[in-house]
Amino acid sequence: MNHSIVRKEIVPALKRNRHYLRRNNMEITGYNGNLPIVRQRPGPNNALGRVKFLFPNNYNIYFHDTPAQSLFSKNRRAFSHGCIRLESPFLLAKYLLEQDTVWTDAAIKKLMIRKDEKWIKLNKKWPVFITYFTSWADDDGSVHFLEDVYNHDQQLAARLFED
Repeated sequence: MNHSIVRKEIVPALKRNRHYLRRNNMEITGYNGNLPIVRQRPGPNNALGRVKFLFPNNYNIYFHDTPAQSLFSKNRRAFSHGCIRLESPFLLAKYLLEQDTVWTDAAIKKLMIRKDEKWIKLNKKWPVFITYFTSWADDDGSVHFLEDVYNHDQQLAARLFED
């Protein structure tokens, strides 16, 4: 679990309720200095849902399922701690594993409902590009703008338009 999540959320929750970890199916797996390293065990109530897709990056970002499927019907979607929720993780798993005949639809679905953790290493490397756009133009030239929830536009403008 991300260090800032542990520091800002988990540690204060533990101070309020010493049973917080047990009630949320979490465990301490070690320590980084005085800060516990916490993970939530697999299961139906895991905040990351039933599956997570790890890929190399410097920001500890990954794709994951979610038990809160209702969030996909909302216009504003910046509810996570920086990772990327998937509306259809089964479809991504199926696509990534389609070259491996062992992974039928039934096998993937069975894997995704296991109570224990299972890691699958892909045989093929897949490029992952994460982009963040707050504006775009339609085919007819109409320009659309969205809220910049991460304040990246201001940082980009400062770099682009320095005096």
